Parts: sequence; structure tokens; C-alpha cells
Amino acid sequence: MKKQNIKKKEAATKQNEAKLQTPISEVESRRQFLQKLWKGLGVVASVEVIAVFFGFLFSGKKEDQTLKPKQLFEAGNVESFRANTVTTFRGGRFYLARLLDGGFIALSLRCTHLGCSINWEEGKNRFICPCHSSSFYINGEVQNPPAPSALDYFPILIENGIVKVDIGTKLSRTRFDKSQITYT
Repeated sequence: MKKQNIKKKEAATKQNEAKLQTPISEVESRRQFLQKLWKGLGVVASVEVIAVFFGFLFSGKKEDQTLKPKQLFEAGNVESFRANTVTTFRGGRFYLARLLDGGFIALSLRCTHLGCSINWEEGKNRFICPCHSSSFYINGEVQNPPAPSALDYFPILIENGIVKVDIGTKLSRTRFDKSQITYT
């Protein structure tokens, strides 16, 4: 009789364990689901943070010069500019320099160091930046640092003896080169 009672108790215990295991496994699967959900949300949040970081890092897009419409500024007749002179066009934001050899170059008013407005000193035949004393030759080449590069310049067209400057296309350069000069 004792053996039967023990067998009944063991059977009852196994049934109870089976009943108890079902809810425990449901809780575990729910817990596993929530853990997977949190991991997934963590991955999505990490991807978003990385995307924002790279978006900030590479946000400065270079402008495509070919798509930009030309904004031609009519500077005047070729004959009105003497050799080795500089004419200021504040409205067009450039200096038009006619070099000794007769070539033209249109230079930006902005210093390449910190963007201050430069001035032409006719007596010294140079451009000077009042902010940090950078100076530039008549062709825009750096004469005295801290400016890191030559002045930016604008393309020039000469049509029917009229000098036209494309102020919609500013070109950066590190040094002066003869190819940047426009001749009649």
C-alpha cells in the first residue's frame, strides 16, 4: 500500500510540475521576446546615431560648377583698363587686375585666411588684409602669410572688346598659374 501511495504522490507531483512548467515556459518566451525586442530597438537606435554622425560629417556638399548658371558682370571696355592697374567692383565682389603683360584676372575681395575684406594699396602695388596683415601680389599670389593660398578668382570672358566677369563661379586655387589669366 505504501508503494501505491508513493506512486500516486509521484504521479501527482509530475502532473503538478507539468502544470507549473507550462506557465514558466510562457513567461520565459515572453521574456525572450522582450529581450529580442529591446536588442532590436537598440540596434535601430545605434544605426540612427551612426547615420546622424556620418550625415553631419559629410554634410558639406561641393557645388557642381557646371550646373550653376553664369552670372556675368559687365566690367567695361578693354581699353579703359591700363596695364598694371587694379579696379574695384564692390557690387560684383571682385577686383579686376590688368597685369603688365595685358592679361586680366578677377580676384575675390575675401582673404583666404579668415575671409576678411582685402584692400588694394596702389602705392605698394599689393593687396593687404587688415585683419592679420596677409598681403598678396597683383595676380593674387600670397606675398606675406598667414594666408594659406592665393586669392580665389572668377572666370573672365572678353567679347567684342567688353570684359565680362562670371561672378557666379568662384574658383579656389593654391597658387597662381598663367592659365588663370585671360587675354584679349
